[in-house]
Parts: sequence; C-alpha cells; structure tokens
Amino acid sequence: MGAAADFDVTIAGTAARAARVRAYVPADQPRWDAFVERCPDATFFHLAGWRHILEDVLDHRCHYLIAERGDVVCGVLPLAEIRSRLFGHSLVSLPLCVYGGPAAADSGAEDDLIDAAVALARKLGVEHLELRNRTVKRAEWPSQHLYVTFRKTLLPDADANLLAIPRKQRAMIRKGIARNLGSAIDDTPRRFFRLYADNMHRHGTPPLSRRYFDALATTFGDACETLIVSDSSGTPVSGVMSFYFRDEVLPYYAGDTDAARDLAANDFKYWDLLRRACERGTRVFDYGRSKQGTGSYAFKKNWGFEPSPLAYEYQLLRRNDVPQNNPLNPRYRAMIALWRRLPRPLVNAVGPMLARNLG
Repeated sequence: MGAAADFDVTIAGTAARAARVRAYVPADQPRWDAFVERCPDATFFHLAGWRHILEDVLDHRCHYLIAERGDVVCGVLPLAEIRSRLFGHSLVSLPLCVYGGPAAADSGAEDDLIDAAVALARKLGVEHLELRNRTVKRAEWPSQHLYVTFRKTLLPDADANLLAIPRKQRAMIRKGIARNLGSAIDDTPRRFFRLYADNMHRHGTPPLSRRYFDALATTFGDACETLIVSDSSGTPVSGVMSFYFRDEVLPYYAGDTDAARDLAANDFKYWDLLRRACERGTRVFDYGRSKQGTGSYAFKKNWGFEPSPLAYEYQLLRRNDVPQNNPLNPRYRAMIALWRRLPRPLVNAVGPMLARNLG
C-alpha cells in the first residue's frame, strides 16, 4: 500500500525554489524523521511511524510526499486517503491527528508540496483535500474555524507551575490531592483502554480499537506514555495517553469513570502529567485541540491557557462546502443519543470501524 511509486512532480520556477516532489518509500524513513526532528513546522504527527498506524491498523491508503533539492530533504507532507460511505472520499493530512500539512525548510518547498498534493488529489478523484495546518498556508482556500489549540511554555520548577495556574483551578487540583489520589505510568495501554472506552460510550462517540492503542505504544516507545490515576483504594478512575516530541508533551487521548468528576481526578491527572513533564525537562505543554464553545475548551481556559486558532484548509474538488464531520453537527445528534444506549460490547466491536473515518 502507499502512494504510487511513479508519482513524481518537479515544480517549475526559479532555481532556488525548484524541488522534486516524489512518493515516500520505506527506505526514506531515517531521512524523513531526521528532517521532522529539526524542522520547526513539524510535529509529532509528521513522524513516519504514523504511516504504519494509518495503513496497517486503520486500513487507510497513505500517500506520503517528500521534497528534495539534490540529495537534501527540504520538506515532507504526510497524506492519507479516506474512503467512507458515511463521510465520503478525501485526502487528509492527517486523519486522527490534530496537526498536519506540509513541514518544509522554506516557503518554496512548502508551495511545491501543496501543489503536488493538489495534483495527487485530482489524480485520485477525491472530493476534497484537507490540510490540518497550525498556521495559514493557502489563505485563498476555504477553511474551518471550529478548532483551536492550547499551548503554554512551562516554568522550570513544578511548584512555580502550580502557582501559575488560576486560583479556582488550583483549588480543584488540591481537592484531588486531598482525596489521596495516586498515579502511575503503565507499561501497556490495557488499563487505559477500559477508561477510554467507558468515556467514549458516555459521550456517544465510537471508540478506536484496543489494537490501535497497542500499536501507538509499540511504534513510538518512550515517546508514547500512559498515565493512570487511581482512587484511595487503588481503583483506576482516570487516564491519559500522551506523546512526547522534542521538548513538548501533548496529552492526546483521555478516559475516566463516572466517579472521576467528584474526585477531581481529571484535574489531578493533568497536573500530575504537567509536574512529571516539568521534572523531565519538557519545555512546552500542548493541551491539544478543542472545538470552540465546548466543555473541553472551557476546561483548558480555566488552566490559564490561551487558545490559538488552527488553520484547517480545504481544496474542494468534487464538493461545494467544507465537511462538518464532528459531534456539533446537528445531523449527528440522533446518532450520538442512540450510541449511548447501545450495549458496551457492541460499541467496542463496531465502533472502531466508524471511528477510523471520524478523525
């Protein structure tokens, strides 16, 4: 699987700008990841390991593009093709990932990659191309203004970070501490998955599979960490799977039980993660993506994090409007209500087939 081996675009232009854009091949992985590690625009989701997750676990066909000048990598653009009866046919950078789009050494290579992606999208006959950029790349394209991200630079000292959290939120953290909550880093996602699946069912959202979380842990190793919070009796009540990249930590998947709210377990969980990240020498806490006007958005604001808009940009090819495949879309409300009433074994079995196309 993957992009056609003969896909090769050389963009005409000035000598300084011209680049060769071609399909990724497995032998490119060391050079690809080395570029991602040093490129300021790149994120954890640009790492080549996601290609394995998307293709082998989620069964999406990947079309990773690499830009070169001579023998030097000057840009990368990971893309995955989604075919869904419910959600249509699209080319996305990158499904299930909050960040994507081109990561390039300069604007010339960035433009070359985007032009090549548009050409590929037309060749594949998709309805639209979606780039999940952190900053605007093609201002003339239709865009999605629903999502924001929350990022904050950490202070070197854990106690100083606690004092920097607004008073009301700090009181919730202290409430969790007073409840004698404990935390531990797990070697596998086994305990986390139960908390995650419980949370997804209560919110009426199809869960991803246990195999998916196992693959994340195996593929990314120490860069993928699972933190479990337990009550005073040792019963797990909340958990989070986080990604570490360069000097950043990104809490990405979360789960909890009904008891977590009264225990302030989620507040304690994110504080404990922040504390551990600080002690590990991490510089940036990335609270990830939230939809504006949601409880998740308000929760992160309460921590003193300021939202920054994300630039999700679309080249519409065989459709006239930007897709709205998210829980805020009124057309999905009845489906969400129904999903909450379905038996847990059924949603865990059927849910991954739907969730793979939702991200």
